[in-house]
Amino acid sequence: MYRILFPVLITFFCVVNGQQEACTAASGGRGVCKVVHECQPLLAIINKRDKSPEDISLLKRSHCGFFGNTPTVCCPEQTDQPKPDTSSCYTPQGKPGKCVGLYSCPDIVGLLQQPVANDKMQYVQRSKCDGPEQYSVCCGPVPSFPLKRGNCADSLSAFPPESSTGCCGIDSRNGNKLYGAELTEIDEYPWTALIEYVQRGSVKLLCGGSLISAKYILTAGHCVIGEVLIYGIPRTVRLGEYDATHEGPDCTPVAGGGQDCNEGVTRIPIDKTIPHPEYNPASTQKRNDIALIRMRQSAPFTDFIRPICLPTIDVTRNNFPFNLTAAGWGAISDRIRSSAVKLHLHQPFIPLDQCQKAYTALNARDAVTLWKGQLCAGGQKGKDTCKGDSGGPLMYENGRFYEIAGVISFGPKQCGTEDVPGIGTNVYEYVSWITSTIVP
Repeated sequence: MYRILFPVLITFFCVVNGQQEACTAASGGRGVCKVVHECQPLLAIINKRDKSPEDISLLKRSHCGFFGNTPTVCCPEQTDQPKPDTSSCYTPQGKPGKCVGLYSCPDIVGLLQQPVANDKMQYVQRSKCDGPEQYSVCCGPVPSFPLKRGNCADSLSAFPPESSTGCCGIDSRNGNKLYGAELTEIDEYPWTALIEYVQRGSVKLLCGGSLISAKYILTAGHCVIGEVLIYGIPRTVRLGEYDATHEGPDCTPVAGGGQDCNEGVTRIPIDKTIPHPEYNPASTQKRNDIALIRMRQSAPFTDFIRPICLPTIDVTRNNFPFNLTAAGWGAISDRIRSSAVKLHLHQPFIPLDQCQKAYTALNARDAVTLWKGQLCAGGQKGKDTCKGDSGGPLMYENGRFYEIAGVISFGPKQCGTEDVPGIGTNVYEYVSWITSTIVP
């Protein structure tokens, strides 16, 4: 992108040497002349896929010379702007707190006295925040333990519930397609969501997501920013969906006769989309491919609409074979681009080093360098997540609860390619970002 833009800049400007000199920014304030790579405000404009005439004009007016062959820009100083209060945060139960070093919060330190119960350890882990020390926590009111199981419909808030409350990761089945996948039961995986995109009055279903609290959906970054916006703008979230082609209650037969029916789809308008700040839609590496969607109203808690639990363990560190489960309405064959009804697929987890070998073997255009923020699953011929599944969950069954281990990100061009797993975002690495980004 730089190679395309820089010749345009060079055409319009005289050559003026100099770097790190005081200048007047295009916005009128003080600035410093520096190479464009070091100026985040203007670099963000350069990275935009569709630049407006105002963007181009701002870039032209910001030019202040060259450093060698690299254009320099008058980068506006940020010191005149008030700095946000990064110490403010919310506890896992949504109470206001301060982000401080672990040992500066006696109440949380007290929870770590041996022996440490699982619910206390989960609470401490969920209290992690981006603070002044390596181990920083959101220090605020600490609940009484053990956490009581209450009325989930009344207790759910914008903040993801703890698994110990029984208000996440459990569906209402009496027991406890994706490409090559199988039909789900009508009340299975009640946290799965569909995102409605609108373009010229037409509604399209391009991505999925997962309900993680009463107000937030977890999805992929590329589902809310970048190329997807060419095809539509995310406007609404569908919850409680089963047959995406049918309005009103959906019904399926049950063993022994009769039917099991849901309550019909619930549509909630989107308040805002929040891609991870380090996700770059133009990068082929697709790192930090994760986003939050805040809904305008709270989702109900029913047999068919419930949140999934955030991860309490990093499944990539398991030293035994296990499966991850994907669910969604994506392509079910090379000819059929999406499924009418919700499907699920159990896929073997693939260690990152083994997954890396598979992608290194692909041609250069598809090759990626994987990292700890990603995980892999699948590689079975004819069984894969596919187009339309993006943003949906890769689930890990941790005892009685489902946790969202991954967010479906991308895979080989040909869905279901043998020995080439699909790649998801490792949600465990982003729990701190998720919990610190959510507001009441």
